[in-house]
Amino acid sequence: MSKFTKEMVDDYAEKLLIGLTPEENQMVLDEFEVIDASLDTVNNIEDIAKVEPMTHCLDDFTYTLREDIIEESIPIEELLANSDETEGSEITVPKIVG
Repeated sequence: MSKFTKEMVDDYAEKLLIGLTPEENQMVLDEFEVIDASLDTVNNIEDIAKVEPMTHCLDDFTYTLREDIIEESIPIEELLANSDETEGSEITVPKIVG
């Protein structure tokens, strides 16, 4: 896989609408160098390809499902009374991204 470049980081930042200063771009590139080095270390572990993936971080992972208990819900009108603006049964919030 090719290394990340300044142009790639700028392109991703633009797509995510975050914009980066040249210093922030360099910081991201430096972080990717650390990540790449870490992945190289892991990939160089002998017989790493033979290791079975785990579904949980603990070998003895067990779980017990609780029994469902039906409880009374708070009426939606009572919940909506706490918001400044509503539209039907939804709360109106300010637009964050333009």
